[in-house]
Amino acid sequence: MSRRRPRRNVPSDGPFTVDRRFQSTLCTWFRRVRRPLPWRQSRDPYRIWVSEVMLQQTQVATVIPYFQRFLQTFPTLADLAAAPEEEVLRQWEGLGYYRRARSLHRAAKIIAAEYNGEMPREAEALARLPGIGRYTLGAILSQAFDQRYPAVDANAARVLCRLAAWDQPLGTSATQSWLQATAEAVLPAQGVGEFNQALMELGSLVCKPRNPECLLCPVRKWCQAARRGIQEQLPIKARQKQPCTIVEAGVIIRHRRRLLLVKRCADAARWASLWEFPHSPLQDHEDLPTAVRHLAGNDLGLNIELGRFLGVIAYGVTRFRYQLHVVEARRICGRLRLRNHEEARWTKPDELANLPMPSPQRRVVRLLGAQPLKCRS
Repeated sequence: MSRRRPRRNVPSDGPFTVDRRFQSTLCTWFRRVRRPLPWRQSRDPYRIWVSEVMLQQTQVATVIPYFQRFLQTFPTLADLAAAPEEEVLRQWEGLGYYRRARSLHRAAKIIAAEYNGEMPREAEALARLPGIGRYTLGAILSQAFDQRYPAVDANAARVLCRLAAWDQPLGTSATQSWLQATAEAVLPAQGVGEFNQALMELGSLVCKPRNPECLLCPVRKWCQAARRGIQEQLPIKARQKQPCTIVEAGVIIRHRRRLLLVKRCADAARWASLWEFPHSPLQDHEDLPTAVRHLAGNDLGLNIELGRFLGVIAYGVTRFRYQLHVVEARRICGRLRLRNHEEARWTKPDELANLPMPSPQRRVVRLLGAQPLKCRS
């Protein structure tokens, strides 16, 4: 059965618009079905800010326990601003995209120093803070202060594209401009934060990416895609790049009952300021023992004796698929030096839990626990 391609629907007279009945119907539905998420318990801008940063590229079910622990550790903006970065990263561990945590921490310090610890209510001031993009700006201003700013996440974008039967690919500048203009045009005069949340909730619970439940949709009569039967074809996604596989060599080096950990530089593109076991990609035609010796000698200045093969850790980052092959080794001689890292330390195994590490490296720790090292003094 062939799929019908949606007819072009490029508005010539501005963004798609709706009436007050649409706004009222959507908000009434939202009040009835809204999920009791922990960040919805108040209009505290700090709680809203933390939740929105965590929710970027992360599912709600994953965020809830992290949000609750984070707020227990840093209950106020002042607490977050005063905390050491390592503790902030430790509390963030497992959520990924650690740049979000570092930006959140830097912004909290700025707010504490320049705004007396109060979240700015002016869009210009808020937009200058690290990590505050267009969506986060709109979410904070609308939900905490009821200012008339749209907040378009992936769920809201999908709803808007289907409502208007918008047939241009996501990710293009034309679609992004249209989405922002349309989201602003449909906003009510009051209750903006509730409306923005309702639009996102509709996309999450009903107007799903696959198999949208149109018969349950409270605003179905306004939806052009449903009227034309093309809702499953929209929105049109930009062509995705093929995943790329990278094989890595990783090594757990032991010396005097301690394990070597290295810390990424603060400006690293990935896992900045996090601790890890040394690892690097295998070069062409390079076997694992050769790669590990090369890593230890060239990057760390150490001569090692290889031990057991411990296993393979598979993980993904954006479109890259990694296979980390982990071996153990013992330091024989050499003076530790660093080429690609900011810091190194010989760490007792029972201290590993207190250091911020990316999730794949935490899995290496668990692999280590499953096959305990026979450390020799």
